[in-house]
Amino acid sequence: MSPAVELQHQPCYIEKGVMLEPFVHQVGGHCCVLRFGEQTICKPLIPREHRFYKTLPPAMRKFTPQYRGVVSVSFEEDEEGNLCLIAYPLHSDLPADVENKDPSADCDPKRKMLHRGQMVTSAQILESEIYSKDGRGHHFRKGQDKRWPSLQDYLEMEQPQQADVLHYSLEHSHSNAAPQLEHNPLILKCQQQHLQRMKENAKHHNQYKFILLENLTWRYTIPCVLDLKMGTRQHGDDTPEEKKAIRIRRCQQSTSATLGVRLSGMQVYHSDSGQFMFMSKFHGHKLTVAEFKEALFKFFHSGRRLRRELLLQVLSQLREMQAVLESCESYRFYSSSLLIIYDGAQRRRHFSSTEDRLSEGEEEDDKEEEEEEDEEEGASGSPHCPAPSSDSSSSGGGGGSSRISRSCSDLRSPVVDVRMIDFAHTTCRHYREDSVVHEGKDSGYIFGIQNLITIISELENHSTD
Repeated sequence: MSPAVELQHQPCYIEKGVMLEPFVHQVGGHCCVLRFGEQTICKPLIPREHRFYKTLPPAMRKFTPQYRGVVSVSFEEDEEGNLCLIAYPLHSDLPADVENKDPSADCDPKRKMLHRGQMVTSAQILESEIYSKDGRGHHFRKGQDKRWPSLQDYLEMEQPQQADVLHYSLEHSHSNAAPQLEHNPLILKCQQQHLQRMKENAKHHNQYKFILLENLTWRYTIPCVLDLKMGTRQHGDDTPEEKKAIRIRRCQQSTSATLGVRLSGMQVYHSDSGQFMFMSKFHGHKLTVAEFKEALFKFFHSGRRLRRELLLQVLSQLREMQAVLESCESYRFYSSSLLIIYDGAQRRRHFSSTEDRLSEGEEEDDKEEEEEEDEEEGASGSPHCPAPSSDSSSSGGGGGSSRISRSCSDLRSPVVDVRMIDFAHTTCRHYREDSVVHEGKDSGYIFGIQNLITIISELENHSTD
């Protein structure tokens, strides 16, 4: 194993505060996910989910984001008086048993405040072990434009008119740069509400625990993300009766009951129009089985053609995941989601730059050439690169990119990634304090995977432009 790969499995150590930013590729969920670094995101620590990541079966590791530790997060002002969310390493003088009880809960008021340290952006921790080869950070210096608006500006950002499906045009910063997504308009309200609750609670107890997880979208130039809520049951054994009734009714009235899976959020890039299409979880609640199949078709469609080269990889990963879950005795993954991620930038080539670029031919109408090259991609992820050698890392958390440029080998990332996320209601017999112990496999989750395999197989077998 190369040093770069070894580092990816080490915890993330930081000595200074890291300024957190909104994570723009969040498409579902009800709490705010934040960007810690290019390869790492963070989310509020929930004890049950934290335990899962620390004790998950080895066979499941390739199907979940890599766990990278815990940080303490608080609100502070920068030199210009702007309110910021800052993450610090968890100090030993903080009680180990203090955990967030829910995504917006604050910690024990008796906890000692961390000493105010030097505030840095996520890019400035690149010298630490885990980010020694990460070259995409943004240094925040007074007097320069920020990549993100201030936290207060973000909280006050105007929400789009109420809609469950939106098309959003991307702007290119210059002729060759990949278009950048500034925020997901359909998840903006969710993020604003969660951050606002945290801000209000901070007046009393300005301290939160967040877990650090692998950013599954970092390797993709234009991430297309599908969030699927899996299983026929969405409430945990400890869910209060009122919430339990709501979640049972939601399952009964959606494809969760008939398919064991429902759409919980989506963003897909259409290269013909240069637009993202977003679908919200509320849209997913209303879909019929036929409409759910149509939504999957839209997710794998580039606007010009169905991305058939992705389907076989998704099917392969789903079948492997199913085999692993069938061996997970007593586990229940209630309210867990499945992420499917691929790159909307279909063709890339090497550039001497710290950012990936779209191929010069991306915007041309040479559709015949595009289809020909995409069919040749196969498992390598890039038509211009040789197939990876047998000792190449195939996991989703491979080494970071070079600071100077990305070589052809760096483009041999997976064409598509399939991962399980969100384990706040997961249980198994090893959780001794749980009053309910389940036997056998999670048949509801596996039922959802089986139906996904069937639907995507139908797309693969009958696909035409």
